[in-house]
Amino acid sequence: MRLRNFLIVVKDIEKSKQFYRELFGLIPVTDYDGNVILTEGLVLQDEAIWKGFLGRDIIPENNSCELYFEESNIEEFADKLERLYPSVKYVNKLMTHSWGQKVIRFYDPDGNLIEVGTPM
Repeated sequence: MRLRNFLIVVKDIEKSKQFYRELFGLIPVTDYDGNVILTEGLVLQDEAIWKGFLGRDIIPENNSCELYFEESNIEEFADKLERLYPSVKYVNKLMTHSWGQKVIRFYDPDGNLIEVGTPM
């Protein structure tokens, strides 16, 4: 067995595709019926479909998991994030952990937690 993909729930597929393309360079590999698989294995699924499967409400900003990306030029990334998405909701702006890694944490437009850190 192997892990194939990971899925996040989004309200607006087009808006999310743009967000992940502009910030992370992820592009659609497949795009059908409210399900989009992006490069690197990230799957975007329309909220209505996910609600139909679960029969439960979606809870944005639930802080139970995060998408983690690495970027060596994190200052440039932080500037790009601020420029493209000035109203982004931060958990923490660019900071340095005691072990020396620089990180930034924020939510995507649907409340999915994202961390971008320098390679360790």
